[in-house]
Amino acid sequence: MMEIVLGSDHAGFLLKEAIREHLEKADYAVTDFGTFCEDSVDYPDIALPLVKAVAAGEFSLGILVCGTGVGMAMAANKHPGIRAALCGDTFTARCAREHNNANVLALGARVTGPGPALEIVDIFMSSSFQGGRHSRRLDKVAFMGERQ
Repeated sequence: MMEIVLGSDHAGFLLKEAIREHLEKADYAVTDFGTFCEDSVDYPDIALPLVKAVAAGEFSLGILVCGTGVGMAMAANKHPGIRAALCGDTFTARCAREHNNANVLALGARVTGPGPALEIVDIFMSSSFQGGRHSRRLDKVAFMGERQ
């Protein structure tokens, strides 16, 4: 069974809850790293433990939600081994998994409604990395971090 981890800040809380319920109904094993209410929190405080767990292989994929998704994506991508993709449509979600082997989906609750967000989640979850020429490109991206 695919194990998924979720996290959000206060702006993404309600969408995260809808995603959690949606995934649980689809029989995914879901772990929620918070936040657990709409009280203000700082998104890096949620993103860091989530991406550490994904990078360590404790979870197959992660989903992070904030107001726009930008902050969560930026914070997530600071961690080695994380390939977070901010997706606002299903095409981008599919390509993020198939071409870029994204392991974290970032969503913006203030820019993507619950209906489209759940469709994006479904596509992200059901797509898989195609390898081939895409592997070569990801190797180059990984090397970029080593050259700094």
